[in-house]
Amino acid sequence: MIKVNAVEPGSLADELGLVPGTELLSVNGREVEDFLDWEFLTADDAFTLHVRQPGGEEIEFDVERPEGLPMGAGLEPPRIRRCANRCDFCFVDGLPTGLRDTLYIRDDDYRLSFRYGNFATLTNLKPRDTDRIIEYRLSPLYVSVHATDPTIRRWLLRNPTAPEILPQLRHFAAHGIQFHSQVVMSPGVNDAAVLEQSLDDLYGFGPAVLSVSVVPVGLTEFSKHHLVREPTVEECRAAVKLVERHAAIARAERGITWCHGADELYLRAHLDLPAPETYDGFEQVENGVGSVRYLQQKVADGIDGLGGWRGRKIGVVTGASMGALMPQVLAPLAEVTGATLELLTLENTLFGPSVTTAGLLPGAAFLAALRERGDLDLALLPAESINDDGLFMDDLDAHVLQSQLPVEIRFSHHFTDALGTPVAA
Repeated sequence: MIKVNAVEPGSLADELGLVPGTELLSVNGREVEDFLDWEFLTADDAFTLHVRQPGGEEIEFDVERPEGLPMGAGLEPPRIRRCANRCDFCFVDGLPTGLRDTLYIRDDDYRLSFRYGNFATLTNLKPRDTDRIIEYRLSPLYVSVHATDPTIRRWLLRNPTAPEILPQLRHFAAHGIQFHSQVVMSPGVNDAAVLEQSLDDLYGFGPAVLSVSVVPVGLTEFSKHHLVREPTVEECRAAVKLVERHAAIARAERGITWCHGADELYLRAHLDLPAPETYDGFEQVENGVGSVRYLQQKVADGIDGLGGWRGRKIGVVTGASMGALMPQVLAPLAEVTGATLELLTLENTLFGPSVTTAGLLPGAAFLAALRERGDLDLALLPAESINDDGLFMDDLDAHVLQSQLPVEIRFSHHFTDALGTPVAA
């Protein structure tokens, strides 16, 4: 059973009389456990819906749903499947104390993998979960493989009962399920020969494994440094060599790059990023794979018509990892807009200087950087640095930040999305 928490006016759910608090009990006699059941079981053009209204009345509807018509019922958030692993490099375990409770949730939920592209290890699947993935064709899934060797993978996950990943993937692949996969590279554990074996094993799945990314382990100053370390320049270069060798094979045999190194891997290796056309449509951009090239492409696609900025001074705020690369992104933007673009590269004051991702910058870092910058006409902040409620990692509200600054701020994914309307003179 799952409850309705919102109903779109004029929708089919509204016509049926569903309201916030309505319990969705079953569809065609099958229990509705979560949003997956609701979406897949109500996809037919006719079905029986059994509900319980907030007052306790149970009603069974014979529903006829025209093709393409949404039900219009918003559902309460599902209970997140928690992670049973204890990876030494777990970012949640590397958080400082005192942050909001939701940041400490270690999720490992195949449903969120399918819906949002969250990476899951598949170590907590029950037979019922496996059956649902196949029945509902939850494809592609995003899978944290880390290592295909079962002993090394269990060591990385700190989970001695973790099932072997290759038989799991093989079973799903036999039923048409595809995957995007990742290897978080922990030096001395799953790099070098272990990484090569993992890439070989994953490539052997053929089209079932759509892509694999290699991401260097990232630690905060609160992480378990006595158990894990970040890779050296030489180790990152060795990993890039493996990645590019497998990518060359995939391009020759399949016409796709398939194997990618995260931008951070190239940055730590002090190597140039690959060309944008090698990223196969940027399928893992949310995982930091091709982020810079994707940003350059979005700027190029949306740059026309950005007038009204000549003579204005715009601050572009980012993290350390993008700081060195941002000038090549901003140069064409400055040329077209006529604005002066000043790059402000911030150190992470919450997690420590080793965390260089812009999306993890706390609100306090932006406040410190901009509180005396009345000379700027506008400041662009990374949109990924706030959540859906407008809160930074340190719980500072974006509206509160704006109230304390002498310059207008706008949150942007790729700059052009925030520059359509000039600031007031």
